[in-house]
Amino acid sequence: MGDQNEMRSVFVGYDGSPAAEQALQWGAAEARLRGLALTVCHVWHWPYPMRPPDKDTLEILRSEGAIVADEGVRKARAFAGDLEVRWCLEQGSAAAAFLKASRGAVMVVLGSRGHGGFEGLPVGSTAVQVASHASCPVVVVRSPTRLDGGRIVVGVDGSPAGDAALGFAVEEAALHHDPVTAVCGWWDPAALPGPDRVPFIDTQAVRHEAIARFERAVAPWRTERPEVLIETKFILDAPRRALVSASHGAALLVVGVRGIGSLPQMLLGPVPQVALHEARCPVAVVPASEPGR
Repeated sequence: MGDQNEMRSVFVGYDGSPAAEQALQWGAAEARLRGLALTVCHVWHWPYPMRPPDKDTLEILRSEGAIVADEGVRKARAFAGDLEVRWCLEQGSAAAAFLKASRGAVMVVLGSRGHGGFEGLPVGSTAVQVASHASCPVVVVRSPTRLDGGRIVVGVDGSPAGDAALGFAVEEAALHHDPVTAVCGWWDPAALPGPDRVPFIDTQAVRHEAIARFERAVAPWRTERPEVLIETKFILDAPRRALVSASHGAALLVVGVRGIGSLPQMLLGPVPQVALHEARCPVAVVPASEPGR
């Protein structure tokens, strides 16, 4: 292992919840495959709007947080085998701590909903915030979680984040010896009813050009990673619906943080938002800055 790998790690947020334990297991498997250390982090905070009464109260909270962090490290070591497991305890906002960690981590792995979430909420606010702003890929783990291989699904739309997502998906598939299903969801404005319909458009020509662009985006990765089986699916449906449907039975769904059609002020595009809340497998959200190829 080189010096760079010794400094970087797979970073997992842990708060003692069942979802966090699933994230630990997923992150440990990823760290083993990559030959990296696993960093387990618990973030504690004063939970009330008023100031804490004294330093002793804060020290009690910190000690309780350390117990949770120790529990996470102990469970992680059971999952990680002989890998190095690092202990991390932070105070303050969990989202802020995980975003700071994302600047040096290979990836951040979070459970879909921790102890602070509302019952029935598919994904907690911390996971959404971190996925929106992180400097590295963020994997949000939710049930059902497959650790024994499967199919990796990735959304491809021609955006920089979509290209980065495709690169991440193919490299992930190479590590896991899994096939990749690249999905392009496409809707036809000329088929809209009423005043929103686009007239005088050769819909077949537009569709064929969209398919050609999609195949051109995937082609370099077939050359770069010939050992990875890459299937392409051009689906006549809104991208968010196409990807959620394709995620059924998949091991991982990979999306870019903000693709084509996202408003400039949006930090997390509509497709990853829907994916995080509705996908049937873990979701990786990849920033555009993550190098593709």
